[in-house]
Amino acid sequence: MEKYTDKELLSLFSDPATRELAFTRLMEKYQHKLYWHIRRMVISHQDTDDVLQNTFIKVWNHLDSFRGGSELFTWLYRIATNEALTFLKKQKRSSFLPWSGYEQEMEETLESDEYFSGDVIAEKLQKALIRLPEKQRLVFNMKYFDNMKYEEMSKILNTSVGALKASYHHAVKKIEESLSRD
Repeated sequence: MEKYTDKELLSLFSDPATRELAFTRLMEKYQHKLYWHIRRMVISHQDTDDVLQNTFIKVWNHLDSFRGGSELFTWLYRIATNEALTFLKKQKRSSFLPWSGYEQEMEETLESDEYFSGDVIAEKLQKALIRLPEKQRLVFNMKYFDNMKYEEMSKILNTSVGALKASYHHAVKKIEESLSRD
């Protein structure tokens, strides 16, 4: 498979004759990263697939209006993040559970997920992450798992670097406390 730069993909996408090829290559390039970004937020493999599909539908519908004000990667992550947060809000509203009940439901989803292949330590970390407030979990995942710089996260989340550093610090402290209790 031939590798394309983002600029080449955008150029190919703007041509109706190569639009589908460009989109397929864009999906191949970013699908794995976006899948894991979403998965760490919504936990369930099946739900992740649904959110990822919605993400790529939005990308297909709006890619021709992408003007390059940010990196393509940043724009894709922003869409994936918003789709995941929207999904989680809908799940919480439809579950009619208080937050602690929703956390328990997510932990049970993690435990019963046949696609989760982590060991005991990975499972404890995932449970500690589930207990974090959404923003702290999101920031921790992007920094720890995606190895993203604060400046890039700031563009994706439209939040100051200082606020992101504080969220990450609080997340780490809560995770450490959670892991020491379990």
